[in-house]
Amino acid sequence: MRKLFLFILLSVSVSNLSAQKQGYWQQHADYKMDVTMDVKSYQYKGKQELVYTNNSSDTLKKVYYHLYNNAFQPGSEMDIRIQTIKDPDARMVSKIKVDDKEIKESRIKNLKPNEIGYLKISNFKQDGIAATIKEVSTILEVTLAKPILPNSKTTFTLDFDGQVPVQIRRSGRNNSEGIELSMAQWYPKIAEFDFEGWHADPYIAREFHGVWGNFDVNITIDKEYTLGGSGYLQNPNEIGHGYQDAGVNVVYPKKAKTLTWHFVAPMVHDFTWAADKNYQHDVVKGPNNVDLHFLFKNTPSVVENWRKVEPLLVKVMDYYNKEVGSYPYKQYSFIQGGDGGMEYAMCTLMLGNGTPDGILGTAAHELGHSWFQHILASNESKHPWMDEGFTTYIEDLALNELKDKKEENPFRGNYGAYYKLVESGKEQPQTTHGDRYDENRPYSISSYVKGSIFLSQLIYVIGQDNLDKTVKKYYQDFKFKHPSPNDIKRTAERVSGANLDWYLVDWTETLNTIDYGIKDVKENADKTSVTLERIGRMPMPIDLQVEYTDGSRETFYIPLRMMSFEKPNPTPAITRTVLSDWAWAFPAYEFSISKPKSAIKKITIDPSGLMADVKQNNNVYEVK
Repeated sequence: MRKLFLFILLSVSVSNLSAQKQGYWQQHADYKMDVTMDVKSYQYKGKQELVYTNNSSDTLKKVYYHLYNNAFQPGSEMDIRIQTIKDPDARMVSKIKVDDKEIKESRIKNLKPNEIGYLKISNFKQDGIAATIKEVSTILEVTLAKPILPNSKTTFTLDFDGQVPVQIRRSGRNNSEGIELSMAQWYPKIAEFDFEGWHADPYIAREFHGVWGNFDVNITIDKEYTLGGSGYLQNPNEIGHGYQDAGVNVVYPKKAKTLTWHFVAPMVHDFTWAADKNYQHDVVKGPNNVDLHFLFKNTPSVVENWRKVEPLLVKVMDYYNKEVGSYPYKQYSFIQGGDGGMEYAMCTLMLGNGTPDGILGTAAHELGHSWFQHILASNESKHPWMDEGFTTYIEDLALNELKDKKEENPFRGNYGAYYKLVESGKEQPQTTHGDRYDENRPYSISSYVKGSIFLSQLIYVIGQDNLDKTVKKYYQDFKFKHPSPNDIKRTAERVSGANLDWYLVDWTETLNTIDYGIKDVKENADKTSVTLERIGRMPMPIDLQVEYTDGSRETFYIPLRMMSFEKPNPTPAITRTVLSDWAWAFPAYEFSISKPKSAIKKITIDPSGLMADVKQNNNVYEVK
């Protein structure tokens, strides 16, 4: 395992050097941590050494750390946000009666001192010299003992004391399914600094952004507990619990009450673990010899349901490997340990008491995040649609692939949800920071659904083959980096040859909608004249299908002038006519069909259903 760690580390280092030569840079952080957990008080103590590499051209005089646990305290920003948002997350509220009326109250608001979360820092030093620290809720501000010059390293050391909160959101203890410890975002985590500056966002229950690096972590805990999480266990034959080599018996010292689990996680941007005394631990061999670990409650119904799902997730990983790119690590863990599901480095914490279909859907989505967030590490706080949406896209494809009867358009439900959001009037641009949405539901639809449509609609815009190549090239060019929205757009442009700046701007930066209609169909001697209109602000190329009374069909394609591109025929079996392009400034477009109107049965704009036209009732002309 140590050889594997070194191999991956060296491979990634070479990749990053190549990126540096191209003008790209990113910071790097190597963590060493020793932590001891008191399972009776749910408190833990730790020491951290962090070697921080400043690859930027800036001289840094301050750094920032995230102290996520501090969000789980009465009066925190997270608590107040729950109390003031119109549709608080149901997992984060309790229902109480006041004057015979049922109201929702923040669960954080009433946490007792022994139930809150906290992370306290002491003895902070930079290269052995004390630095000045200031705790500001979930952020630690550090005024450095000496500036960090460009292209130089420094070493931070600190001690930390933490308390695991009652589980409210993602991390915590004793959740609704009885998992004892879900240890996500549990340690002092240095904030990301990139070309935009520092990303020291307070924790208000949304997403994360982290610095790439290597983790070397020792966790000491009562020996009855089984752990799962990020990284490779370095001492499996000392630990047991289903990790040891075949045929090796683990004999614990008679007086030993604890075990120290030693994990190494190469080139990741977080480190997560979970622990329980009643975990069933299965290991299944996945694609490319990857070990898939499954840790779930050892109760008959849960065991039965999870074991139904295990072979299906092997197929899902294989599908992701083929459609996006090979998973680069040699291990992934599905762990019953959180509320809902959340992606972490080399693992997920997720609910486990549901039906096999529910478990599969959650696990497939969280596994997909290993590509879109934990290898392609976009800033999910600023651009949640990039990781949530792209993951939803490949999840829908993978689950459709597992069906006996496959859907022609597996994204149909996403389009319907997006149309309802537009109709509600509550949509906000996808450039909205994840914390700044007025309500939770518009955030979810914008991120998961509209983000997925960003890709599925590109099938309509540039063609299926070009999109497939785009996704693969995006992965190859930006894995182990921090891609931005412009990077996926430029990749699609390089692959297809189309100009797509209009697409990124209108879809993600505005509330412009797509709305085209068939305005008029009229006889013109022995031909038929068709007039189309653009009603919405967002332009699109147009695919149009004509069905004739004799049962034949033909299609017409109207390129969008600003694209400077002609899409390959998506239905080669049907004759297609490419018409002159349509410029955005012209609200109407007229063309002729070389058959009389009496020969026409139906005219349809976008028969594929992949263009997100918000008003479908004017897209079809039909003789009944």
